[in-house]
Amino acid sequence: MRNFGTDFLFLYPFIHAMIDIPKSLDTYLVQHAEQEPDLLRRLRIETFQTTTQPHMISGEYQGRLLSLLSKILSPKNILEIGTFTGYATLCLAEGLPADGKIITMDKNDELAYLCDKYFQESPYAHQIDFRVNDAVKELDTLADHSLDLIFIDADKPNYPFYFNRVLPLLKPGGVILIDNVLWYGKVLLDEVDKKDPSTQVLKDLNYQIANDDRVESLILPIRDGITLIRKK
Repeated sequence: MRNFGTDFLFLYPFIHAMIDIPKSLDTYLVQHAEQEPDLLRRLRIETFQTTTQPHMISGEYQGRLLSLLSKILSPKNILEIGTFTGYATLCLAEGLPADGKIITMDKNDELAYLCDKYFQESPYAHQIDFRVNDAVKELDTLADHSLDLIFIDADKPNYPFYFNRVLPLLKPGGVILIDNVLWYGKVLLDEVDKKDPSTQVLKDLNYQIANDDRVESLILPIRDGITLIRKK
């Protein structure tokens, strides 16, 4: 049984599953997952200590899911839209073969230093192509790419654009993961607050993907919901 010290207790209110499950069960799930690498533990702690929205980090449990899926797929080419501090990037990189590469993009240049710091400390530094730019624009540079795995975790209003833009780049049998698709449970609302356009965007996207005959999909009830998509 893994033993969590003060680091875990300090961060728990932020990384606790956004889906309402008992704290004891959430702790149990984390305790019975593969142990978080020390580099990622340090990045997670620094993210909470130095950023204003640390809840945006994928976190320990979700990170182990990303790592495991990547290892199962052994993708040669990964695309990540939304780097934040690079935690998920490093998790996904764990499944890269020796000649594999991950392209990750984020327009927030203020956190680029933190990403670079931990990318360079990792064994995947030479496999990470970190692009500080608006993904809407940067995706135009990938027209000739063929991708095996895509992770979307960025600005919600652009989720439909990202999905429809990257699907043609994905190989048949390739996988897309889309984060925050339950949006704190607000996708269940019949009447959406007009001041919260992200909720309606996610409701519409969830419906689109579920009825898209180009893919197979399901929503995993992990944290704020992750859609797992396989291209036919």
